[in-house]
Amino acid sequence: NSSSLFCSGSRSSKTFKPKKNIPEGSHQYELLKHAEATLGSGNLRMAVMLPEGEDLNEWVAVNTVDFFNQINMLYGTITDFCTEESCPVMSAGPKYEYHWADGTNIKKPIKCSAPKYIDYLMTWVQDQLDDETLFPSKIGVPFPKNFMSVAKTILKRLFRVYAHIYHQHFDPVIQLQEEAHLNTSFKHFIFFVQEFNLIDRRELAPLQELIEKLTSKDR
Repeated sequence: NSSSLFCSGSRSSKTFKPKKNIPEGSHQYELLKHAEATLGSGNLRMAVMLPEGEDLNEWVAVNTVDFFNQINMLYGTITDFCTEESCPVMSAGPKYEYHWADGTNIKKPIKCSAPKYIDYLMTWVQDQLDDETLFPSKIGVPFPKNFMSVAKTILKRLFRVYAHIYHQHFDPVIQLQEEAHLNTSFKHFIFFVQEFNLIDRRELAPLQELIEKLTSKDR
């Protein structure tokens, strides 16, 4: 099952990168189940709030993994439309262009096509999520001091994939009948980053109008 939040048997389970699983039986798995249950109630503002008595780092970690999986799946459905030819630069509309740097392997930002950029980005996120010192999966292993800043960078970058899909590939999303799925996923993402102030407003500018539209009904 690609995602219990949006299960519809027909949905392609094609993901862009392998899905990141949270180990069953772990506390993080319980938190994920809690998140899914509250999402089912339809109130996204409530669903993103830190459950009573829970650790903020752990809550952010679980949700970050979940957003990675969701975006992974959404982008997976439109990879045929996002090519070197169709998207020679990584953009979110005419005003916003992204250049890739990860600070370690690629220090100086490079201009590259959207599929290449998203491949770099998702591989980089995957490496962070798989790093036990950053995202400990074992109970009682503390999160590192820099956890929040890493999580913020991950979420800032994942946002860019949403922004690219909305600006450059919305037609295929509609053709594939993925529009409601994309909107629900993005709205959940936005409510989450707003609740904990995780992405700078300037970074959200490419989708500002959409954000206002999606969130105005749920003040």
